[in-house]
Amino acid sequence: VFQGRILARRLVGQETRYEVEVKTPYRHRFPLVPREYMWVPNTCGCPPLQEGGEYLLMARRHVNYERTLNRILLQDDGYARPWTPR
Repeated sequence: VFQGRILARRLVGQETRYEVEVKTPYRHRFPLVPREYMWVPNTCGCPPLQEGGEYLLMARRHVNYERTLNRILLQDDGYARPWTPR
């Protein structure tokens, strides 16, 4: 779980890649750097994340079987809510 600001959005194949500025990490299950790529496994724009918007994001670390792919994945069971100070 972390607070982030969406910097850019790009469609790559059947997935959407967001460039995210990590503002505040809340749970440290895996290390985050100040800028990360976050992947969404669809191209429909779900969840609707706007460039420049700040969100509270719950994503998972995805490592494939061969351990050649290590990325942050926002799945259907994760969430992305607009960030508020509360």
